[in-house]
Amino acid sequence: MEEKRITETNVTAYTAYLKRIERSNNTIEKYHRDVLSFARWLNNRSVDCENVVEWKQYLLQKGYAPATINSMLIAVNRFFDFMGWADCKVNTLKLQKRLFREEKRDLTKEEYGRLINTAVVNGKERLALLMETICATGIRVSEVQYITVEAAQQGRTEISLKGKIRTILLPGKLCKKLLKYAKKQKTVSGEIFLTRNGTGLSRKQIWAEMKAICRAAGVACSKVFPHNLRHLFAKTFYRVTHDVAKLADLLGHSSIETTRIYLLSTGSEHEMLINKLKLII
Repeated sequence: MEEKRITETNVTAYTAYLKRIERSNNTIEKYHRDVLSFARWLNNRSVDCENVVEWKQYLLQKGYAPATINSMLIAVNRFFDFMGWADCKVNTLKLQKRLFREEKRDLTKEEYGRLINTAVVNGKERLALLMETICATGIRVSEVQYITVEAAQQGRTEISLKGKIRTILLPGKLCKKLLKYAKKQKTVSGEIFLTRNGTGLSRKQIWAEMKAICRAAGVACSKVFPHNLRHLFAKTFYRVTHDVAKLADLLGHSSIETTRIYLLSTGSEHEMLINKLKLII
């Protein structure tokens, strides 16, 4: 029986396959990273179900969060599917559904306002407008490239990701700001948020710029990252509309269950709800 080994050749082929089926760049990078992590742990051993289970236990012992371990196992299992190694696949950890999100990661609207004001005061106009754009539309940080001069002129943009196309409406006030900024930067067409070299902003750069203003804004660093702006959009939209199906469409989710994760209350909000039951005599 031929030994199953992870090689540079089959990992490269897997990455090319993910590109062909139009997985996002972030997904491709993560799956690639997780497969290589497993390969390093294997240390040139062949792959079988037993050592995948052993790797899962190793990650637990190292203190990886269960959700992180599951995401790594999913990446490796999909690599096994690609290779035709179905007998090597293992189950993910069974997790209880979260009832509420961590307070230390919950960005409030007031804190968001402080981030915007701090960016403006510190002369970071691009960052302020970028944060407003993500939060006002609910787009992913990887979708910032679709915010173009043409989109701002039309008041909408079409986003193509993961084989799906969805239309995002841009608020009129945001469009005016975007066009004013583009004119100032002498950008007449195409992407609005660019580096000095004229290239699109990377996720890493956006993340770093947001983290850099945390202290001055008086907002905990644990709350400041691009995806949290998308969460704030989701929470605010749902509080106004109570329409989870429409929200799922706007966010580009295939499952409403994914959208519900965005709508979890904080621990203190959950406690207030429990107290309202008044079941303690």
